[in-house]
Amino acid sequence: MAAHIIVVGTVFVDCKGFSAVRYDPHGRNVGSVKFVHGGVGRNVAENIGRLGLPTSLVSSVDKGSIGNDVVERLTASGVGASYLARTDTGGMGMWLAVMDENGELAGSISQMPDLQGMENSLSLMGETMMEQATHVALELDLNERITRQVLKLAKKKAKPVYGLPGNLEVVMKAPDVLDGLALFVCNHIELGRLCGEEFGDTDADKILAKLPEVTGKFGLQALVVTLGARGSVYYDVVSGERGFQSALPVKVVDTCGAGDAFFSGALAGLARGETLATAVVTGTAVAACTIQSPENNCVQLAEQLAQFHSK
Repeated sequence: MAAHIIVVGTVFVDCKGFSAVRYDPHGRNVGSVKFVHGGVGRNVAENIGRLGLPTSLVSSVDKGSIGNDVVERLTASGVGASYLARTDTGGMGMWLAVMDENGELAGSISQMPDLQGMENSLSLMGETMMEQATHVALELDLNERITRQVLKLAKKKAKPVYGLPGNLEVVMKAPDVLDGLALFVCNHIELGRLCGEEFGDTDADKILAKLPEVTGKFGLQALVVTLGARGSVYYDVVSGERGFQSALPVKVVDTCGAGDAFFSGALAGLARGETLATAVVTGTAVAACTIQSPENNCVQLAEQLAQFHSK
């Protein structure tokens, strides 16, 4: 059966401000402002679609021109939209973000979407989705009810689930949702919250040594921890494969979406039969392409990846 990835997650519309000068949080900053499509689930689905793998997004979008734009961009990227619920209002979230002169996030405000449309789609078409899927990508922090609903459906149809956190709210409240995940990707700060310890982005060796214990405690099959510009560490329980992957040197434009991009590339690699070590390289390259874009996705992803591979 050819790979088909079902992505369950949110759609956002982001308003981003980019400071052209040294950012002053208490003053006026000259720069540029733009609206871009976002949301963890939407970002992941678009990335996977642009990587050439069949994928469908389970989410909700508002009726009207903005929602139509979101759907049109997704379908143009190769993403199936048949599981997108259309709502009168509130189906999409909004995110206000301010980026400093180095492309790093300086501040943000988030307005979460109403998840009822997504929940209704899962109730009505969940079994059909899972029959179509070979892999399931899940934004774990939607709410506990949806998270458990997706995990139950996937388990019933014996489909592997690959998870990434949003804000860790659900995972911290119900850590058993991690049990059995084929892959969990988080950053070093999130790992610290899960373990009750504090890790820095320079603690690669310490974190790598910790991964067997963490995977055992939470019942994970594989775990990747990203370290920002330092790279990432990974561990596969089944094969015993573990290691460190350095980040690729790039000119940073906007770091938003980098984590989603890394997850997308790693999942796409695994779906194509790559080992975890190779899939992490793919994730690193997709993140590098995204960091160089002012949007949450790299529109020229295939072309940019080809350039990385040719170096």
